[in-house]
Amino acid sequence: MAFRNKDLSTPGLITVDGRQLKRYHIDQPEQRIEPEVEKVAYDLLPALLADVVDDGTPAAGWVVLHRGADTGAYLLAYTWMFDNAVEVRVAVAGQPALDCPDDDPAHFVTLRRPGMGCVWELSVLEHERAAWVRHMLAPESPDLTDYLSDTRAEGPVGH
Repeated sequence: MAFRNKDLSTPGLITVDGRQLKRYHIDQPEQRIEPEVEKVAYDLLPALLADVVDDGTPAAGWVVLHRGADTGAYLLAYTWMFDNAVEVRVAVAGQPALDCPDDDPAHFVTLRRPGMGCVWELSVLEHERAAWVRHMLAPESPDLTDYLSDTRAEGPVGH
């Protein structure tokens, strides 16, 4: 199959244990994120982020929920740390090749491999890096509200 763009949407902020996270969804017209996949993924998010350490960096970041073209679903939670670095926690479903027990896209397990995202998910990381610099590092006074409202444009993502 040839490489192609997927669809990106931004369903709004979610707060998990005081941590404010932008939400990004990636899917395609023929394989949308099913409501049960979305529910299970967001129900898992507090456990996925349970051991994030508060180091004084504003409690913010973003989440990518990505529905693959096959049986896979991916939940990536990125959080800012040490003022200018990113930490990621990943859960996967429906991908036996990534140690999932089955091909159910709503049966998430924590990914133990050091992956941090695929080409579609990393386009969000590009935006988030620039937004963090623009709103939190470059200004005289950091503005978390502006950072949290600055999301990547919805629409095609990939190229």
